[in-house]
Amino acid sequence: MNRRLRQDDIGAEAPAEGGRPTLKTLAFMTGLGVTTVSRALKDAPEIGAETRRRVQLVAKQIGYRPNRAGVRLRTGKTNVISLVLNTEEQIGGFVSDIIYGISEFLAGTPYHLIVTPYSRSNDPLEPVRYIVETGSADGIIISRTQPDDPRVRYMVERGMPFATHGRTAMGIDHPFHDFDNAAFAAAAVRKLHKLGRKRIALLAPPSSLSYHHHMREGFLDALMECGLSEIPLTGVTVDHSIDEIRERTVALMRRAVPPDGIVSGGGGATFALVAGLEDAGLALGREVDIVSKQTSRLLQLFRPALHVVNEDVRLAGFELARAVTSSIGGAGVKSLQSLSKPDAAEPRL
Repeated sequence: MNRRLRQDDIGAEAPAEGGRPTLKTLAFMTGLGVTTVSRALKDAPEIGAETRRRVQLVAKQIGYRPNRAGVRLRTGKTNVISLVLNTEEQIGGFVSDIIYGISEFLAGTPYHLIVTPYSRSNDPLEPVRYIVETGSADGIIISRTQPDDPRVRYMVERGMPFATHGRTAMGIDHPFHDFDNAAFAAAAVRKLHKLGRKRIALLAPPSSLSYHHHMREGFLDALMECGLSEIPLTGVTVDHSIDEIRERTVALMRRAVPPDGIVSGGGGATFALVAGLEDAGLALGREVDIVSKQTSRLLQLFRPALHVVNEDVRLAGFELARAVTSSIGGAGVKSLQSLSKPDAAEPRL
């Protein structure tokens, strides 16, 4: 290989067999200087596009990864994005899909994803506080957003770049991605109305979460629009266990005036709703119809009579990763806020 020696080439050599690829490895393989290689990996504008492509292709082929400890010493950055995730998130693919979406975006960046778990029995601010105080990530993604979320206030006050899965109502502009739960609930009620249902129940998220209020708003607006009545489903939310939801559904369906239509705010909870209906001796699609949101494609395999609206959680992960990395780069907040709509004007049959 013909190459022109530069001062920063001195000592550039291929690593011993089985060694970790370094900048010197890339310099040796591309015939470029270490400084040039380093700048090409960072998409420096002074490096030509063809050179950047060549260096990045070779880096990918040999499995080059920057030494995070060295990067942090040189730049003060960790190149880490932390996803703070509740360990009891709903079944049906939510966790794997949001991680997949985030990882898909980060694959084209210098950033790496670390999942920071916590449980509902712990203070959700604690893992965020730990990350900020230890400087263990450059940006944070949180879910289960509350209307007045102390985590958001904390990160804003400390200048930590972040993005939320869900919106707040606290008068603070910040990056987010959300699903339009008001539009989902309204479409679900309209679908039940078209099916001839008149008495509708809502299995909602916990009232402490932002999307509870959005879902209730769309649900109530559509009930009024269609002239339908609500049969309250109290005592359980989509966060309760399958057994609790199932038991509550049986009691609901044995009332003197039970609902003939149900809107479910979570796919996992819908399995319990169906079990409860059947325990009460009712047939889905005959005495009762259910319209459910789902984050996977499992519900209609379980019961084809279910009507579903799909929420694309992989898209949410992708958009959240875009938002938090762009926030780190100094992009304007308004450009980092996105809202995805239900996949159809009405639930799919």
